[in-house]
Amino acid sequence: MSSFHERLEACLPDLWRFAFSLCRDRALADDLVQDCAERALRKRALLLPGRPLRPWLMKMLLNIFRNQMRRDRKLRAVPLDGDALERHEEFHVAPAGGDRLELAEMARSLARLPAQQREALLAVVVGGLDYAGAARALDIPVGTLMSRISRARAKLRQGAEGGSKPPLRSVR
Repeated sequence: MSSFHERLEACLPDLWRFAFSLCRDRALADDLVQDCAERALRKRALLLPGRPLRPWLMKMLLNIFRNQMRRDRKLRAVPLDGDALERHEEFHVAPAGGDRLELAEMARSLARLPAQQREALLAVVVGGLDYAGAARALDIPVGTLMSRISRARAKLRQGAEGGSKPPLRSVR
């Protein structure tokens, strides 16, 4: 059995991608992940034995993000920056001209989704959680999660030219 620290360290890349997808700013994503890791280390006794760590961490990170949004209105005003998505090495994206525009448009489309749908979609697509883990992280039933993801994908599909499906698949 690996130690809590090792399991936490293994979750950090997924946490960072999820944080970045929420706030679209590298420095803020770093801060969110650091705050989440600190809190997880302090509160690790609250993790129920046998429960997976990643959904617990994702829920913690999302709660930290929501609390910061309430306290600091500047997080709501973070400009959409599709270029930031392209530059970050965790995404392994080096798009050419047309792809760059598509990625920026996808970031804008995601930002237009209602918060609940966006969080559900990002938890699965970017966070890499399965539906059960994402539902636990968001503290909603699995059926509600599936409904929110379906609605989010339908809205993204409607916004895409020609009705083609956006490339939104789970990373795992």
